[in-house]
This record gives sequence, C-alpha cells and structure tokens, in this order.
Amino acid sequence: MTNFYLGCAVWSFKGWVGDFYPEKARQGDFLRLYGDRLTAVEGNTTFYAVPERGTVERWAAQTPSGFHFCPKMPKSVTHGDLLMAQLAGAIAFLERMEGLGDRLGVIFIQLPPSYSSESFGDLASFLSQLAKKDYKFALEVRHLDWFEELNRDRLNELLQSLNIGRVLLDTRPVYDSSDDPQLHSRTRKPNVPLQPVITSDFAFVRFISHPRSQFNQKFLQEWSQQIDRWLKEGKTIYFFVHCPEEEHSPHTARDLQKLLEKQGTSIPELPWNLLKMPPKQLSLF
Repeated sequence: MTNFYLGCAVWSFKGWVGDFYPEKARQGDFLRLYGDRLTAVEGNTTFYAVPERGTVERWAAQTPSGFHFCPKMPKSVTHGDLLMAQLAGAIAFLERMEGLGDRLGVIFIQLPPSYSSESFGDLASFLSQLAKKDYKFALEVRHLDWFEELNRDRLNELLQSLNIGRVLLDTRPVYDSSDDPQLHSRTRKPNVPLQPVITSDFAFVRFISHPRSQFNQKFLQEWSQQIDRWLKEGKTIYFFVHCPEEEHSPHTARDLQKLLEKQGTSIPELPWNLLKMPPKQLSLF
C-alpha cells in the first residue's frame, strides 16, 4: 500500500503544455496526463464550485489505481461565518465526493484568516460531527492567533483526539528567500509559522515554492529528512507543491522525489520517471 503521495494543487494548467504535458496536449486530456506523472492532486477546483456527480465519477475513471484526490471543501462552507451553520452543506459535499471511490484521499478544510481561535467551540463541534463520517480530514488555519502556544496546543489536542491532520503550510521559500518584492503579492499565501507536528496517522504538507529552484533546495532537504522519519514511524505523507509561477511546480515535486531516493527513503517510483519519452528526430544537417 502506498504511503507517500506527491502532487500539485491543480491539474488543468495550460502552462504545462510542452513541458510537463506533451506538445499539443488537449485540456480534456490534462487529468489523464497528470495521473500518468504524479500520484495525487489537491483539487482546488471544488473550493469554488461543487462538481456534478457525473464529473466526479469521470475524474475517478481518468486516473490510475492508487491515485488520490484531496478535494478542498467549498468556500460556501468554510468562508462564511460559523461552520456549524454550514454542516449540512459540508455533509452533502462529502457525499458528492464518494463518487471518487478509492481515489479519494484526504478532504482538505481551509479556514479564512478571519476565523480566529475565538470560534474554537464552533470549530470543535463542526469537526466532531465530521469525524463521525468515514473520511480523512486535514485542517488549515490562517489567523495568526492559532499559532500562539496556548491556542496551538489546544487545537492540536482537538485534532489528535479526532485523528484529523493539521495542514503544514510552508511558505518559507517565498518569504525567507525572495529577492523579488513583487513575489509576495503574487503568492497569495499567508506568512504563518511552520509547525511540523503530526496530529493524525498522516501528514499533509503544502510547500509554497520559489520560482527559482536554488531558493527551494535547503527547505526540500529538510523536508526529505523529515519525511523519511515520519515514514519510518508508519505515517502516510501527502506533499503538495505550489508556486506563484505554477509552471515550476511539477519540477519542484520531482526534485523532492530525487532527494528522497538519493537518501535511500523507501517510496514508490514516480510514474513520471517511468514514462517512455518519444524519440527526438535526428537532423541530417
């Protein structure tokens, strides 16, 4: 059984054609091509609209066995006021995602920066209801007070009690290493502290990479060592690469795979590396 999943935030990115995807690849083939190369996808599309049941079933049919979707709960549920008021919508979304079958990985719940620890009771009630369902969940918090020691520990204890993962958002490559002031505004990810603590039987990492690979290397090296330790403890790892310039994300994911293999970490081969590339035409002149 696979215990390491590697991917990006999306699959339908036209800028990958001619590089990650073959020349002249059609948009309707993007998901199939993605699944031939990486092993999971975050699935941000569900944040903006809940897909039809037939669409979800087609997603499953277009991906290989062992591939995992980690769909984001819709903003209509998570970005309103209180979560409990949207519980019915959350449960309906879970039922819709059942169409993914064994391709369903972790349901990703992202809270807005406005949702603070003052709403802890609401969050605890909401997550406790969801935990009764047979799904895996990961929670991302963005208000800075969740990262203060008392609130951090209280949240971690809640998540541990429910076997819900805490999303590990790593924005250091952008905020610590960037010599481009405009990059921060293009990132659209919060500059929050990284607290690499696992609260469930899996880890869910979102790595916000720099467009220039040299600024990612020391952080990828750290992650490769941490992932190795967690895998040896029997944890399952989901690692997703983002970038303000999304063209670079697949190659950064591949860089992590290479580091893990080089240090001898036991992980599945990356499907991308097993593809037979078409031969290049030789010139006679």
